[in-house]
This record gives sequence, structure tokens and C-alpha cells, in this order.
Amino acid sequence: MTETITNNAEPKPVTRCVECDREVDHYVTFVNPSNETQSVCWDCQQRADKGFNTKKTWRRSARQKDIEAVTEE
Repeated sequence: MTETITNNAEPKPVTRCVECDREVDHYVTFVNPSNETQSVCWDCQQRADKGFNTKKTWRRSARQKDIEAVTEE
């Protein structure tokens, strides 16, 4: 007999991320030793996993400029 596995998971409610304070529906919930729950969005969790601690709007500005040729006089 073959059973079909279906995804019966109900969608998570929208919650606020404790790191960036955005309302998100894709998040990870952590439970503290004091039994408090904290929700962290996937973007903040990914940055924490990489150890990349900059603002979300940070860009490497040197890569946006044109390289100028240096002329010797």
C-alpha cells in the first residue's frame, strides 16, 4: 500500500523580528532558558550564521565606480 505524504503544516502567523523589527512570515523561533520565545527572520539569521554584521543597506561602493587610467607626467 502506498501512502501519499502531504504537507499539512498550517502557515505561520506574521510576527515581528527581534533583530530588525520587521513583520515577517518566514522566521525561526528560539526558546530561551527562561521559556521566552524569540522570533528571528531568515535574513537576520543568515547574517548571524555568516558573521556578517553590517547594515542591510551596506554596499561596497568601490565596485560601483569606473576605474580611471593613471597617466604619468
